[in-house]
Formats: sequence, C-alpha cells, structure tokens
Amino acid sequence: MKIAVLGTGGGARCHIAKLAELGHDVIVGTRDPEATLARTGPDMMQNPPYGQWLADHPGIPLATFGDAAAGAELVINGIDGHNAVRALTAIAGDLAGKTLIDYAVPYLYNPDIERPWPTPWGVNPILGVCDSDSLGEQIQRALPDTKVVKAFVTQEQATVVDPRSIGGGDHTMFVAGQDADAKQTVTDLLTSYGWTDILDLGDIVAARGMEMYAHMHGAIGFALGFGTHFGVKVVR
Repeated sequence: MKIAVLGTGGGARCHIAKLAELGHDVIVGTRDPEATLARTGPDMMQNPPYGQWLADHPGIPLATFGDAAAGAELVINGIDGHNAVRALTAIAGDLAGKTLIDYAVPYLYNPDIERPWPTPWGVNPILGVCDSDSLGEQIQRALPDTKVVKAFVTQEQATVVDPRSIGGGDHTMFVAGQDADAKQTVTDLLTSYGWTDILDLGDIVAARGMEMYAHMHGAIGFALGFGTHFGVKVVR
C-alpha cells in the first residue's frame, strides 16, 4: 500500500521504518519539510533531528501534510494531540474517503497547573479533552468524509510495530471507529505488525477510554521505572 505517516516524532519514526521494512510505499508528512530537515537540535521528546534519523533510512520522501496524504491509500496520524485537529482540518480534502489511523493523545505539555509526578517535561501532562469527548471524536467530526479509526494509542509505538518484543506478543491492541471496513484495514495492518489479539471496541466514542488510559499507562510506567516497556492483556 501507499501509506502516509503524518509527523516526524519518535512514534512516527517507528511506523515509518516498520512500514518500509514490510515493503509499503511510505511518504512522510510534516508542516514545513525544509524547516524539519534544517533542525539541528532534539525535538520536545528529545529525539534526534529528523534529518539525522533520515540519513539512516534513505529513500523515504518528506512532503507537506497535504501532499503526503493526497496520494496515500492509508494515513497514520502522528501529529501531536494539541495540534492534530487544526492540522488535519486544513487538509480535509486530501483525506476525504480515506482511512485515517489516529494514535494521538490530547496531552497539554507544561500546563500552568501542578501535577504530582515529575516527568521529562517538568510536570505530568493533563488531557485537554476527556470524559464527555475525545480527540478521536473531534477529528471524526472535523473530517466527516474520512474514516477515522482510533488505534495504537494504548501502547508505545515501538511496541505497536513490534508486539512480540513484550511477552512474545501475548497482549491486546484496541481499535474503535465508525466504519467496519476501515477497522478491518487497520486490523490487517496490526496483524502484519505481529498482533494476534486485537479487540474491536466499537464506535469512535470508545476513543474516550483509550485516550484516558494514557494516565494509567503512565502510572504503570513510573512504577516499573521510566523507559520500561510493557503491554496489557484482556483476559477473557
């Protein structure tokens, strides 16, 4: 497939590399390709400059968000949650009729509010939307002609693309969305990544729970030690 990955952060890089390894035609989208390639310092999450990473993964084109999405059959949203709706709305025409996998969490980094857990960003990030709405739903409302599927969000992206790295792959991945065919497309992609336990949570409204789980995931991560990867399993 021709797959566009929107974003150049650490999570997006996991998908870019894995999709290329699997033989997909991958194109990467960013706000300003020239500015992205010109950066010499680490990003907010302390990932090395994208140009430096790209040097080890040659042949993967970089374009604007719109140009990347325009020619793709499937699009993966790796844009940070705070900016995702605005950025995706701007390219709504390029996303029309396509399946969009959204794994963003609506975090607000460094908000003017204290939280008890120290993090690399100074304070524990809060969710900009939760309980009565979700980022996944906001994106679907903003893009009524796009088939939005919330997935990947309950796991580090390095584990999403390599589930067998934890417990031999015996853990659960969740998907949610309005369109059954779109969810099947995402399920097929997850299967190619190595997932064997994929649970369909139903309508996109389930994105609320998936996104709010990020706090629980963070709590477990702090308990296990920062940088420890783990999975969750739904035991039937």
